[in-house]
Order: sequence, then structure tokens, then C-alpha cells
Amino acid sequence: MVLIKSYDAPPLDEREVFRYAGCRGEDDTARELFDACRAEIAEKLTYRVCFLPLDVRVADDFCDFGAFGVTSANLARNLDGCAKAVAFAATIGVGIDRLIAKYSVLSPAKALMIDAIGTERIEALCDQFCCDVEKEYRLSAKPRFSPGYGDLNLSFQNEIFSVLNCRKHIGLSISDSLMMSPSKSVTAIVGLCETECKKPSRKCDTCGNAGCAFRGAL
Repeated sequence: MVLIKSYDAPPLDEREVFRYAGCRGEDDTARELFDACRAEIAEKLTYRVCFLPLDVRVADDFCDFGAFGVTSANLARNLDGCAKAVAFAATIGVGIDRLIAKYSVLSPAKALMIDAIGTERIEALCDQFCCDVEKEYRLSAKPRFSPGYGDLNLSFQNEIFSVLNCRKHIGLSISDSLMMSPSKSVTAIVGLCETECKKPSRKCDTCGNAGCAFRGAL
């Protein structure tokens, strides 16, 4: 059975927001813009997650979740030692998309900052959810692994959407081109294992995109 969680706003990491906004430092102008955007979007965000606990069996590069399976060497490596996993989808709602569209015309700088806050907010929601999963199942969580990471094809999102029925449970839909709406949303698999998992010191350490503009920023 698909489960649903709603959250209050997680603590906000301002440094991450400025990193996502491409700021190499914080000046008065950036701070004023951030404060204004943060105040405007605060009441427009909703924090919701739907998820499904699954048994998982990894054979070579094939990950078998029972309801579905996928071939991915990178995901198989991530799930090494795991007998259970959680498939989840998270979103902070459509309100922020409307503001980004509005300010893309009126104030591109404001649109950029709102977009950066939205990125930090969905990441914070996913982090909070993964911490809760560890506590609830009393297992150690591997770093979450999303469609599009490494050799895991982006089309794997369709499998996650199908098993979670995301539109029904949290109002999250996916287009034929695999774009999610609301845009500030994440789908992922989290492996759970008995032994303590070594957590990366930076989120970038779990991603193979060495050319990402955010890698090593600030």
C-alpha cells in the first residue's frame, strides 16, 4: 500500500540557496533579494511525499523490486547489501512554479532566486524524509538514487510513477518527455540495510555529473 506523509517546512539552508543561485558570495543586494523571495513564497509551499516500501534483490546489474525491475550497474552498486528499499516521490507543490513563471517576465533575478529556494526546499524535504525512513524502519539508508543518475535511465521515472500513483496521492504528474509537474519534485529509490552506511560528505559525491555547474561552487 502506498503511504503518504505531509511535512512542515524543514530548516532552510541559506548557503545552499545562494549556491543554487550561482552566487559566489553573499552581498547586500543578494541578501535583500533572498529575504524578499523567501517571504513571498513561504505560504505557497506544501511538503508532501508518497512512498512504498519494497523488498529488493540485486543480481549482477539487475535490481528486482518485485513490482518492477531495472538494469543499472550504478543503482545495483548503490543497493549493495540492501534487502529492502523505499521508492518515493516528493513535491513542494505548484505554487512556486507560478511565481517563477510570473517573475521570469517581471524580474529575472527574482525568478532565479525563487528557483534556487525551490531547489533547496525540495532537497531539504527529501533529506528529512530519508532521515524519517531510517528511524521508522530502524535500518541505515543509502544515499537516495534518482532516475537520470549515472546509468539509470530517466525513463525509470515511469515505473516509479506507475507503482506510486503520484497524481492521485500528491498531485504529481509526468509528461511524455519525462518532465514532472510541479517542477520542484523528486522521485528516487532509497536502499535500506542492516549495517551502517557511510554517508557522503557532500551530495555531489554521489553524482557522476562532473560537469555540473553547481559542483564545487562556493
